Amino acid sequence: MTPPTPADGLTRAQVAERVSTGRTNAFTADTSRSAWSIVRANVFTIFNGIVFACFFVLFAIGRWQDALFGLAAFSNAIIGCVQEFRAKAALDRLALMNAPRALVRRDGAETEVVPGDVVLDDVLVLRAGEQVPADATVTQSRGLQIDESMLTGESDPVEKHPGDEALSGAVVVAGEGLAVTTRVGADSYANRFAGEARRFSLVASELRSSIDRVLTWVGWIIGPVGLLVLNAQIIVTGGYATAFSSGSWQQAVVNTIAALTAMIPLGLVLMTSIAFAVGASRLARRQVLVNELPAVEGLARVDVVCLDKTGTLTVGDIVFDAEHTIGGASPSRADEVAAVLAWYAAAPDANSTARSLRADHPVRAPLHVRGDIPFSSARKWSATVFEEVDGTWVMGAPEMIFGDEATSSSTELGRTVTRLAESGRRTLVLARAKQPLSESEIAEERLPAGLAPVRVLTFREQVRPDAAQTLEYFRRQEVAIRIISGDNPRTVAAIAREVGLDVEEGFDARELPDDDAELARLLDSQQVFGRVTPEQKKRMVTALQSHGHTVAMTGDGVNDALAIKTADIGIAMNSGSPATKAVARLVLLDGQFSHLPDVVAEGRQVIANIERVSMLFLTKTAYATTLAVVFGALILAFPFLPRQLSITDGLTIGIPAFFLALMPNASRYLPGFLRRSLSFAIPAGVVVAGGLTWYDAVARGLGVSEEQLRTGATVILAIVGIWVLAVLARPLNRFKVLVVGAMFVLLVGIFSLPPARSFFALVDPGEELALALTGIVAVMIAAIEIIRFVHRRVVVDRVRPSGDRTGEPERAAQAARGSTVGRVLTNGVAALAYVFGLLATAFGVLVFLSRYEGTVGRTAFSLLGASIALFGLLVLAIAAGVRRGSGLSRLLLTIVLTLAIAVSVAVLLAGDRWDWGAGITGLVAGVLVTLLWTPPTTHRFGRIRDSSMGRGRP
Repeated sequence: MTPPTPADGLTRAQVAERVSTGRTNAFTADTSRSAWSIVRANVFTIFNGIVFACFFVLFAIGRWQDALFGLAAFSNAIIGCVQEFRAKAALDRLALMNAPRALVRRDGAETEVVPGDVVLDDVLVLRAGEQVPADATVTQSRGLQIDESMLTGESDPVEKHPGDEALSGAVVVAGEGLAVTTRVGADSYANRFAGEARRFSLVASELRSSIDRVLTWVGWIIGPVGLLVLNAQIIVTGGYATAFSSGSWQQAVVNTIAALTAMIPLGLVLMTSIAFAVGASRLARRQVLVNELPAVEGLARVDVVCLDKTGTLTVGDIVFDAEHTIGGASPSRADEVAAVLAWYAAAPDANSTARSLRADHPVRAPLHVRGDIPFSSARKWSATVFEEVDGTWVMGAPEMIFGDEATSSSTELGRTVTRLAESGRRTLVLARAKQPLSESEIAEERLPAGLAPVRVLTFREQVRPDAAQTLEYFRRQEVAIRIISGDNPRTVAAIAREVGLDVEEGFDARELPDDDAELARLLDSQQVFGRVTPEQKKRMVTALQSHGHTVAMTGDGVNDALAIKTADIGIAMNSGSPATKAVARLVLLDGQFSHLPDVVAEGRQVIANIERVSMLFLTKTAYATTLAVVFGALILAFPFLPRQLSITDGLTIGIPAFFLALMPNASRYLPGFLRRSLSFAIPAGVVVAGGLTWYDAVARGLGVSEEQLRTGATVILAIVGIWVLAVLARPLNRFKVLVVGAMFVLLVGIFSLPPARSFFALVDPGEELALALTGIVAVMIAAIEIIRFVHRRVVVDRVRPSGDRTGEPERAAQAARGSTVGRVLTNGVAALAYVFGLLATAFGVLVFLSRYEGTVGRTAFSLLGASIALFGLLVLAIAAGVRRGSGLSRLLLTIVLTLAIAVSVAVLLAGDRWDWGAGITGLVAGVLVTLLWTPPTTHRFGRIRDSSMGRGRP
């Protein structure tokens, strides 16, 4: 078949023939994680392998009751896959709807097609801002420059001449040309070698890297610890010979599996994946396309946002304002000027600024180009020689063409440009040289000599109505703003003032220092920069990163692509060039700059909630590992069956973690996620393991049965686990109260209902053991409260930035309310609430256990005891909000205390003798309610709608 000519391109029949033989550019390139990578990440992991192996071992030895953890692991994998597939579907739909287009020449006309519809031998039309859809050979070139840095690592744009190769995925940054495709689809360079890297050079994720580090640590120690525990369990059963001859090795294996599965923080990876996926889905509903899920987290860590002016702070629709004649311009050349401006407006590669001239400068007599230097974002000017008009005509930025003369008050051009730029108008100059461009000037892309200004053109841009509000949000969040634009510095500064930034004038990027360290220092002091080239934008981002900043870059033009790719988080407007959107982590599909606070809030929610959830999982890993090592070293029988650990895993960690990971949370990002998590989890885990070891020694001293010992250990772990959950969920709101309360009720049901007690092998621990474990629980709870207090005061507050004002308005309002007496009484009420919560919890546990077995009436007593313990737990959790003067905390505490009074009365009425515990509980609760709602204490509390609950620290 006849090859195409650049003038005509392929015919319709030639395209159909190539499509029928499969020579198309169709290639399934993932816009999000592939289906296999989702399944692999959620199912085929080393820890899932360990869990499923243990699961099948238990089935093989007939202990299916102890294999519940396997079902939980299956559920985790399924839930994780479903959530990520839902997020993938949403992102893929958006990506398909907003896919780039390719420009080809067919049947002599230019046609826009989907990149996948490009066929072999198609003639591609390449213009600035376009991305090369397939490998091609350049056939015509007019100043064509292509950036291949995303593919080859070459940082400088490469000038392309006829016969040169243009690689798929490369970006046209200047000029224009034609090219014939030579490799398409899976054979193209980008799809063979760099497709995945180009789209998924994963953004740095502190959450994922920290969790991977923890999993690596656990992976290294789980084998040796498992052997240690197995050895101890076999020795406890009478030694290896006895164990294998009597069959008691099976119980040793069951105990070892209980220890190993408790050490694995399986749900932590699941919660992180779900949080990322749900965050991306929420942003998709707000028309924000997330190309990489960890980018949801990334923007929350950003402390500097670099903004391009055009299309970001402004709407992006350039409107021609006026043309201003410069003295000395010959009136006889008015027709020539009009014709030249009309040519610039109608040129095929005209940008949005040039196109805005079309209405005022229609083409009346077409001009023909004899030679030219195409526009470049780096030079910011173009030069053209016409057949019909004498001389060389140059259009571009005044400062880039005339240098200091364009800003000097001693020249008419300088005075005009300065006056117009300070009013916020965008300025261009049209200049003329008498002589046409020489071959050397075209080859070297050099301005001709003897240029004289002819016209100053001004353009207006509409500031986005949401820009000022968005920048104010970032200011309150102490995120620094840097406006980086290619426009006149005075124009950029005027726009910056209009959106609320306190700047006098912009910095001219032509004066930027060459030294990167000096540039970084300059960026720390200056906010607004004008006449910035694409390479300078990239340098500025790198310089900010060298000072430890996490940088986000927003933009829409091809001149922003390099900086967006270099930034930690690149954000593109959907109206931008395909090249810019291809390298961005986030794309604002409706172009609304006001979505950025939503993205920040989503990222902060992910980080803060995963940090909270990670403390739950890592506390379990810490106490399980410590317990396994201690019991293995001391040759003690492990005090749990796997099914009993499933109770605590599911109801104090797994299920509540799912809800906590998705709840609103506006806490500020603080670096050091893993250090903060471990600084709570390890001490808390040691306390839990120490308490259980203490309990084991006491129980064996009392001579209780193995079933009673395991029951008591499960009760301790359940109560302390709920306590850790409530501590980490603070400050409570109604949703968290509902989650914690529901988990407690489910635990009570398991410990109270006969079928559940039978399945989980729970028996009456006996009065002596009940008293002992109640005391041990009280000590463990107090220790955990102390650990959390020290953790927040020493670890969290130490890393909090000195300028962090989170919570300051509430504290100021609280300080302004009430008197000193009121403050003292409020703190006293909070202290009484702490004491009441601790005593009520201990009393409730005692009532619950002392009536563990027996008649229906005694079962009712056990439920009442559990209710009192729950009320005590909630009172402790809410007391912190009371101390801060939270109106919602006061209301919640009042409700809980009222219910506690009712339950205490019920206990007194149902009993056959006076119960001092119930009487004191009811009395103290009544006193607290009275103090909460009487002056001067009542004046210390704010309105419920102004409550800060939910904005607390990690």
